[in-house]
Parts: sequence; structure tokens; C-alpha cells
Amino acid sequence: MKGHPVRGTEVDPQTRCRHYHSEIDIIAIKFKCCETYYPCHLCHQEEADHPAEVWGREQRNEKAVLCGSCGHELAIAEYMECKSSCPECHASFNPGCALHYDLYFEAK
Repeated sequence: MKGHPVRGTEVDPQTRCRHYHSEIDIIAIKFKCCETYYPCHLCHQEEADHPAEVWGREQRNEKAVLCGSCGHELAIAEYMECKSSCPECHASFNPGCALHYDLYFEAK
């Protein structure tokens, strides 16, 4: 993505990776531990030389989610409340990502 490099395995221009590559798998998460965008937790596990850290509840205003369609950075709270659609370009995100919130964000 322009201005926001996304690391990972076989990452395409809309942030899909080898692990998650459906039409709606178009977000990347900035990992707290390294301030680096990855398409998923598996890419971080394969590429980073350190364990992942989750964002704390008090950090919900941090911009840590990247729309792979338009490049808009969302705050964590904004992402969690967006109903699986980018507030900027209205592209659909995978609603199944909510099942993995605990890998990225401290529970509510």
C-alpha cells in the first residue's frame, strides 16, 4: 500500500496474503510490538523475529488497521465498530476477522 508498507507472505496490492486471500480479505493490522503492518497473525509469526503483542483497551484510538482497498488508516475502535466496511471507501471487509480480535486487541 502506498505510504504504508505491508510485510507478509505473498502480499498482494490490497493486503491479501497466502493465508487469507478471499475477495474481502483486504485489511492489514499494525502490530503493537513492531509498529509494522501485516495482513494477518500468521504472516507476523513467519516474518517477525519476536512474539506478537496485542493493543491494550486504552489504545483503541491508535490507527492500527489499514484498508487494502483505499489505504485509509482506521483507529482500532473505528475498525471494531465499522460493521465490516471501510468508512472511507465502503469496501467490504471480512466479517470473520472479528473471530481473531484477541490475537491483535485486548478484549473489551
